[in-house]
Amino acid sequence: MRQIRSAALIVNAKSRRGRKLFKRACRRLRDLPFGVTPYAVKDPKHLDRTVRKALEKKPDLVILGGGDGTISGLVDLLVGHDVILGVLPLGTANSFARSLGLPLDIDGAIDVLRDGVAKRIDLGMIDDDYFANCAAMGLSPQIAETVPHNLKKVAGRIGYLGWAGYQLTRFKPFTLYVDDGSGEKKLRVVEVRISNGPYHGGTWLVDEAGIASGEIVVQAVKGHYKRRLVRNWAYSFLGRSERHHDTVSFSGKSIKVRTDPPLPISIDGEVLAHTPVTAHVAAGVIEVMVPKS
Repeated sequence: MRQIRSAALIVNAKSRRGRKLFKRACRRLRDLPFGVTPYAVKDPKHLDRTVRKALEKKPDLVILGGGDGTISGLVDLLVGHDVILGVLPLGTANSFARSLGLPLDIDGAIDVLRDGVAKRIDLGMIDDDYFANCAAMGLSPQIAETVPHNLKKVAGRIGYLGWAGYQLTRFKPFTLYVDDGSGEKKLRVVEVRISNGPYHGGTWLVDEAGIASGEIVVQAVKGHYKRRLVRNWAYSFLGRSERHHDTVSFSGKSIKVRTDPPLPISIDGEVLAHTPVTAHVAAGVIEVMVPKS
């Protein structure tokens, strides 16, 4: 790994923990053996501009602090630059950080920036849009589109789960058409996950997915009744093998997906696309700091 001589820290200070932990992170980052230029961004609309500004100074390391949506929304800006990604997990679920095997506390994550190694990983793509970890169709985007403003920030994961339970009462199964190159399959489903990593919503769900596998995975939770989804999430949360009974997975470099009716797609927690789409893998497209194995 090349020597890191300079870094930029960009934190979404409007994320649930971002504002509270930005100053603490800055103090802790002074212990690193290289200089770090901090940027606290209070308006998420300015995150793109801030990352581009930081990249103009050609740092060796760009540290992104925020939740899955923040990191996924910015990671495409790093593609094509000779820069390593560092992650400070400041969100609610932190699925991408979990997939990387990162500690979920500030001190542990910063220790990885000092003592870890750079690993080349894949990114997922929905059509031409890069994403870090997982996209979903079904209940997840329904929640993302309707969740009250600042609920996660005020009530945390418990409040978010409460809203998810309410939306479940209004949710309906749908029809999935998926083509991994071997012909289109039709399934009645209650959820679809397009995964570059195994975690979704902070829970290990997609065994076949890996951040350096060279493939994208489409996992469908089969069923005509929404209780199948509740059962699958419960078994997954408990780490039980029965979670596989209701799922079928498709893997490949490129997979076509459509639904009836057409549905929104949440990409790492943010609704950014609608079916039909083609899911791809961008193999080994960025480097990221991870713990030493």
